[in-house]
Amino acid sequence: MTDNDNSQPPRMAEKIVQIDQLCARARIMPVITIARETDILPLADALAEGGLSVLEITLRSAHGLTAIRRLRKERPELCVGAGTVLDRTMLAAVEEAGAQFIVTPGSTTELLEAALHSPLPMLPGVSSASEIMIGYALGYRRFKFFPAELCGGAAVLKALGGPFGDVRFCPTGGINPGNLHRYVAQPNVMCVGGTWMFDSAWVTAGDWTRIRQCSQEAVRLLDSLGEKG
Repeated sequence: MTDNDNSQPPRMAEKIVQIDQLCARARIMPVITIARETDILPLADALAEGGLSVLEITLRSAHGLTAIRRLRKERPELCVGAGTVLDRTMLAAVEEAGAQFIVTPGSTTELLEAALHSPLPMLPGVSSASEIMIGYALGYRRFKFFPAELCGGAAVLKALGGPFGDVRFCPTGGINPGNLHRYVAQPNVMCVGGTWMFDSAWVTAGDWTRIRQCSQEAVRLLDSLGEKG
């Protein structure tokens, strides 16, 4: 993915290719909110050892930017993005921290336009056709569908495939092993985001082995669904 530099930001077509590449690598993207700085490296290591090496670090806690900086410096083999980016100030902060991509929970015209001038590719959050159309008019073709289950789940994504044939989604919110198959069956789903493979109680307890095993199980489940498809 693109590192921060002083060159001109890539065009939207290039950013779409970058998003496609990171989603193909991710398949399942852990959405991580760091509660303690001491959890940053062991949690990332457990997820990566389980096969999940593309991580979305949210800015929902005071440790978000620190986590991005540390992972980019100390785990350069991982692909580290910033989630819960809400405005231009946060956008600038995650660029400075070294994030490789941006994810937002929703979309505003101000943020969509600001990201056009960013060196980083962005997955804007949407939950309706109208929000997709706002991003579409600016050139966006890849979106985060959030909160997926509360917004109608895979059935809505299937319906959106009609009017938005060239749009692809990363659904996040309420996805788990019980409904994963419904999402990956949709041709407009690139990857999914989730948290089920690292329950907060396991993180608090430092049960990195369980998190690694659960991550491995998630990848195996995804592989089995692909074989059935």
